[in-house]
Amino acid sequence: MLKTFFSFFALYLFCLSSFAQKKNQLYQYHIREASSPIKIDGIADETAWQNTQVADNFFMVLPMDTSMAQIRTEVRMTYDRQNLYLLAICYNGQPGPYMVESLKRDFSFLKNDNFLLFMDPFDDQTNGFSFGANAAGAQWDGTMYEGGKVDLSWDNKWVSVVKNYPDKWIFEAAIPFKSIRYKKGISEWGINFSRNDLKSKEKSSWAPVPRQFPTASLAYTGVLVWDELPPEPGANVSVIPYMLGGIAKDYENKTANTYRHSVGMDAKIGITSSMNLDLTVNPDFSQVDVDQQVINLSRYELFFPEKRQFFLENGDQFTNFGYPTIRPFFSRRIGLDAPIRFGARLSGKLDKNWRLGAMDMQTGAVDSIGLPAQNFSVIALQRKIFARSNIGFIFINKQATDYHPVDSAKTIYTSYNRNIGLEYNLASSNNLFTGKMLLLKSFSPGVKGQDWTQAGNILYSSRKWNLLFQYEYVGANYNAEVGYVPRKDYIKLNPQIIRYFFPKGGSILSHGPQLSSTYFFNTGFHQTDNESIFSYLITFRDRSTITAVLMHDYVKLLQPFDPTNTGIDSLATGTKHRWNTAGVDILSKPQSLFTYSFSFRYGGYYDDGKKLVASGVLGYRFQPYVSILVSLTYTSLSLPKPWGETNFWLVGPRMDLTLTNKLYFTTYIQYNQQAKNMNINTRLQWRYKPASDLFLVYTDNYLPAPLSVRNRAIVLKFNYWWNL
Repeated sequence: MLKTFFSFFALYLFCLSSFAQKKNQLYQYHIREASSPIKIDGIADETAWQNTQVADNFFMVLPMDTSMAQIRTEVRMTYDRQNLYLLAICYNGQPGPYMVESLKRDFSFLKNDNFLLFMDPFDDQTNGFSFGANAAGAQWDGTMYEGGKVDLSWDNKWVSVVKNYPDKWIFEAAIPFKSIRYKKGISEWGINFSRNDLKSKEKSSWAPVPRQFPTASLAYTGVLVWDELPPEPGANVSVIPYMLGGIAKDYENKTANTYRHSVGMDAKIGITSSMNLDLTVNPDFSQVDVDQQVINLSRYELFFPEKRQFFLENGDQFTNFGYPTIRPFFSRRIGLDAPIRFGARLSGKLDKNWRLGAMDMQTGAVDSIGLPAQNFSVIALQRKIFARSNIGFIFINKQATDYHPVDSAKTIYTSYNRNIGLEYNLASSNNLFTGKMLLLKSFSPGVKGQDWTQAGNILYSSRKWNLLFQYEYVGANYNAEVGYVPRKDYIKLNPQIIRYFFPKGGSILSHGPQLSSTYFFNTGFHQTDNESIFSYLITFRDRSTITAVLMHDYVKLLQPFDPTNTGIDSLATGTKHRWNTAGVDILSKPQSLFTYSFSFRYGGYYDDGKKLVASGVLGYRFQPYVSILVSLTYTSLSLPKPWGETNFWLVGPRMDLTLTNKLYFTTYIQYNQQAKNMNINTRLQWRYKPASDLFLVYTDNYLPAPLSVRNRAIVLKFNYWWNL
């Protein structure tokens, strides 16, 4: 039955991909070579700017996509042999200061007045680059994937200036051709420009985009027409060495000071204008942001996102294979429990239709726990079909090197684990239909049978309707040691329906019901879990929202579980639990200096208990230099003995001080009562040259009661981006 269902579902997705007409083909910007030198200063006084085409007459996307934009924006582009130049004149729509979070890079799109460029240099409506800035001059840059998502972890060399005037602000940028990837011989690229103006509550774009999609949607780009073929970038080799020194002290175990001193290097080699080779030797990620802590009441492993730049840059082909809870490859499995010695990644476009990704990483052994040296290799291949869909293949191999376990007191690790996968990603030409079909198989020593995974989904997104159906099967013996698959041996069905209504006037922009139900079954198709959620969302014209929520949960425990996750006791396998929950979520308008969000849930819990969860985030910004956020979560559990009353607090104040758009200071404090830990992380970053940084990072962990130091460390790191 499952195989028949899977086959018909795959055929349905395949048929939806047969339309190939680009929606905004008639919106064309003709770019010409610069007629004079350009200085990046936010002053549009060069002759070259006067001789370019002007892109204006933007379309409104929000609050409604049925008219032209009310806020005026003008965009010009030109180029020379080295750089692509961009000029955006963003006129004020209403009096008053601009609205920004801070001067920090890669800001939140919806919380800043900003201008963004979305560029599809392969014209495949799937992959590309994004550049931009907020009204205070903070830069935004990222790679684009899956037709409209932006990975802001990508970092490269380019320059920009924002200059403010009484009636407008001007963004001027120079993007080196060496900093982007594009295919030789293509004279038309996908292009769109996006403007967000919080005072007027308007989001707009040059080529029109339906309101249910982000302005980053590459399905709705216009066309950048070159007067001649884009110049070749020439030799493209960058070396990025680093030096590091630091000291750490473990007070809890009363050990001596540990001194750190290391050097390492990354390198980027442009194999072609569209293919890049990344190399790393002895990498260090001490400057990476700490994970945001949570109150953990889950029966399964929690997911914490990857933040190390080497794994994130151009990594979507590896890390986005599968689903959020079925990831055959999850890079956090590499190097968090063992040192990375070296690694390489080859990624990019072979041509307009083929995309390749290959990665190999070698970690060292950890003798204290018996962990052997291991090699991690991944090969991913993607083939575009029809308008915007693609077929993807992945192979993952984790192999212990020179491993001969002899100490039975230490953990015995597997000698290898392999995964092979195939997926079909649907994306219709107008983006109304998206979906995926997935097939995975694992290989581990001594394991045969039930080591398969199948999954699929189809999503329809129109202005008024959002309809989703998702199906998953994960075998009992499926094993992805380099992936994230928290649950096995189940069948999951997840239908979802959302309806939007749009009043013609008044303070409410849209409202509507949302219904979702997630069912889990064992392989005998007997139900083990169900979570049904009914909610009603109201969105106001100032972009604030209120959501009312009703939930019903059913759980049949498949293994013993402590409902407090504190180790007091466990509920028995096979026990059944049902409860209902009610709640409300409130999100303030983003254009205020003081912002807030609140979430409240109250209802039943395991073993006829009660659970209350109240959380909130309060924010205030002293534009554009200081942004303060305080997050609080209070969880109260009322259960029969032996648990009784259990209360947890999670408090996390954070301050971002941005003295300039090149000098950032961040302090993040987290108190987690459940984990019995208080953490302080302070980081100073000085971007003294484009893509070159100096970091000073201080971390401290405390036992909260009685307050005493557990461990602390300080690290100084220096890196330099050197173009050969």
